[in-house]
Amino acid sequence: MKAEANDPPSLVHRIAPDQARLEAATAAFRMLADPTRLHILWLLAESESDVTALTEACGASRTAVSQHLAKLRFTGLVDTRRDGRRIIYRIRDGHLTRLVREGFNHADHIVTGEPPHR
Repeated sequence: MKAEANDPPSLVHRIAPDQARLEAATAAFRMLADPTRLHILWLLAESESDVTALTEACGASRTAVSQHLAKLRFTGLVDTRRDGRRIIYRIRDGHLTRLVREGFNHADHIVTGEPPHR
């Protein structure tokens, strides 16, 4: 069922995983599977940023961060806007933000030994 133009955005989509959705989800998870890209996405989930700040925060080379940002842009996970001469990156949507944060919440349970919960 397609949303109407004036319907509020939905946080939950109760759909069956057809082939198109499986492929789209797999592509997103593939982008999350690299530690540097995941770190960049976590930083962007907190606030938008430029390549210099992302480079300093994640400790990777500027070249590596730029290449990862290009992949994330190409796959539609991040958007950009211009601020003078700087390009500012931001995570594309709330679903991805929640996915990244939940991934780190899950990792925290593994690292700390905190028991799982529902």
